[in-house]
Amino acid sequence: MAARPTMKDVAKAAGVSLMTVSRVVAGEAGVAPQTAARVEEAIRGLGYQRNDIARNLRRKAQDSRTIGLVVDDLANPFFSALARSVEDEAYRRGFLVLVGSTNDDPRRERDVVSAFSARQVDGLVLVPTGGNRAFFRAQMTRGVKVVCVDRPATGLDVDCIAVDNRAGTATAVRHLLDRGHTRIAYLGDRQEIWTQNERFVGYTEAITKARLEVDPVLIRHGLRGHRQAAAAIGEMMAGPNPPTAFFSGNDLITLGAVEAGASRRFGLVGFDDFVLADKLDPPISVVSQDPAALGRTAAQLLFGRIDGDDAAPRSVVLATRFIDRGSGGMAAGMAAGSTPVRGG
Repeated sequence: MAARPTMKDVAKAAGVSLMTVSRVVAGEAGVAPQTAARVEEAIRGLGYQRNDIARNLRRKAQDSRTIGLVVDDLANPFFSALARSVEDEAYRRGFLVLVGSTNDDPRRERDVVSAFSARQVDGLVLVPTGGNRAFFRAQMTRGVKVVCVDRPATGLDVDCIAVDNRAGTATAVRHLLDRGHTRIAYLGDRQEIWTQNERFVGYTEAITKARLEVDPVLIRHGLRGHRQAAAAIGEMMAGPNPPTAFFSGNDLITLGAVEAGASRRFGLVGFDDFVLADKLDPPISVVSQDPAALGRTAAQLLFGRIDGDDAAPRSVVLATRFIDRGSGGMAAGMAAGSTPVRGG
């Protein structure tokens, strides 16, 4: 295999000094236009590419001006909005953002972070999986700053920005209870995801405080996306004693509920607002969190750490907002014969 062309090769082809090539590659002033054009022609002819990793190693005293953002799933509108907010904050500071997704897979998380670390990122905004934290502690000893967003990382003593998932969910379930629903189904992603477990805890607390039993028949975990959610909801609606309402644990699951027709026949409240939720028929009531605020705050915390802030790790919890659009009410055609299951 042919050797990768070097700056020396470019200098020889262009008939200039190595310093001149270095200046052209770095975009520095002081090189005559005709000379710069010769260097650019040699770069294109040889296929030379700058080795940013080696360049950063030579500039140990300087920042790479790059951060990494690691999220669960960029296809989820929530994480897309969060990523845009982080990118905006980085752009204002002259930083580049490398973005990767994990699909909540610890092995993929480690691979993505390893790739970012190899590129000498100055810090990471991380939506952590439930994987081992020893790897991240090793990265931090090398000087990489880490801030967690959306959920904490067990065993990692770093800044974290999240929302009050339990309180937001409890508010939504109480809203359904206040409208006469007694068989309220819970639809969630993987329970081992911290946010999903917090929402399930909020659900169970609200149900038990209403002196109702938490019925396992009405609970579905592990719904990864709207298709799985729609299938699970279809099964529940077709059952002999269906729920009278659904609480969905994220926006993709809510979309699955809409796709299955749950919002037209049953009460429905979802966690996370989403585009056109207020335009559907009926409009969907939601627990709204602000992904832009989460991303912005996480980025600000990270840049503070990069700039030398060595204060104790902070835990920031943002409130959610309940938006009542009417979909939680007792819909016409609901299984009115459902029998309440009361405890105590």
